[in-house]
Formats: sequence, C-alpha cells, structure tokens
Amino acid sequence: MSTPAVETGNLTMVYRDLWRRPTHALAGVSLRVEPGVIFGLLGPNGAGKTTLVKILLSLVRPTGGWARVLGRDPNHARTRKRLGYLPEQMRLPEFMKANGFLRYMGRLNRVSRKTLAQRIPQLLDLVGLAGEKKRIQAYSKGMQQRLGLAQALLNDPELLFLDEPTEGLDPLGRKQVRDLLVALRAGGKTIFLNSHL
Repeated sequence: MSTPAVETGNLTMVYRDLWRRPTHALAGVSLRVEPGVIFGLLGPNGAGKTTLVKILLSLVRPTGGWARVLGRDPNHARTRKRLGYLPEQMRLPEFMKANGFLRYMGRLNRVSRKTLAQRIPQLLDLVGLAGEKKRIQAYSKGMQQRLGLAQALLNDPELLFLDEPTEGLDPLGRKQVRDLLVALRAGGKTIFLNSHL
C-alpha cells in the first residue's frame, strides 16, 4: 500500500476569543487521501475547510489529533518544499506584471533562477496567460486566479492545496480551471481542493 498524500486522525481545532470562549473549527476529522487523485473537500462557508488546510500546511497547530502530509509531519521543511498552495483570498501586487510576480514568488520559494527561466513561460502558457503584458491591476478575477495557480505550481509540487480555486469565476473560467486540474492529475500531481460549490 502506498504512502497517503494526506492523512489525519481525530484532528481537532478550537480557537478562543479574548474572553477565552471556544469556537470549535474542527471536531475529530479523520481522512486519507491517496496520491495521484483530485480530492474535493466540500462544505459550507465556516465549516473548517480552510482551517484544515492551514493545519496541513503547518500554518496553524491543531488542538488535538494528528496529521501527516506525504508521509511526514506537515512542519517538516522537506515536506513543505513538496507542496503548492493557492489561498482563497490571494492578494496579488497590482503594480507587477505576471513574469515579475512569478519570478519574485519563485525566489521567495528558493527556486533557482535557471529553473524559473524555464518554468515561468511554461506555467503562463499552461494557465492561459502566455504573452500577457499588462499589470495585474488590469486583470479580471479569472486571470488573477490563474496567475495564483501558476504561483502555486512554481516549485513543481507533488501535492497542491487549492482553497476555493473557482470562487468568483464565470462558468467558462470554472471549466478552464477544472480542465487544468484534470491535466495536472494526469501529470502525477495530487490535488486537495476545498469548495462550497
């Protein structure tokens, strides 16, 4: 049996406000995601989907239970290098252009300049933004989402976390994102997708 891409056991998360009153975001979540699949985590807004992803990315620590990503603790540095992430509310620097933004994000992610010189044109073509010269401030919501997806793929991750990737997109934009995800899965990627749709 292969190592799961994602596995959790009895994962809980309780947030507390200033007066220490609890808000239960997760209550005993146990799941297993096999490698090479598109896994959809569906639920209404406020159900704890983003909290679960933040735990799997080691952005927050759970109150209880355990999680493994690619067979390791999510906080392990080598594990994090194998992950890609598109947050639900990604804020893009509007004064930049697509190439500059991806180069900047790639360097933050410690991707070599040589690799970026090859990957950026490939990724922009993959997400339908090849040859795009205008600043991000002129992008539609769909173009911004596709650029965010290119950013999540910069380090050629094995496991991709997407938080509401089709939010705010028109039907054509949603179909384009779905087709892209199917192509990524066919290329061996595992995709963990949050959605309320």
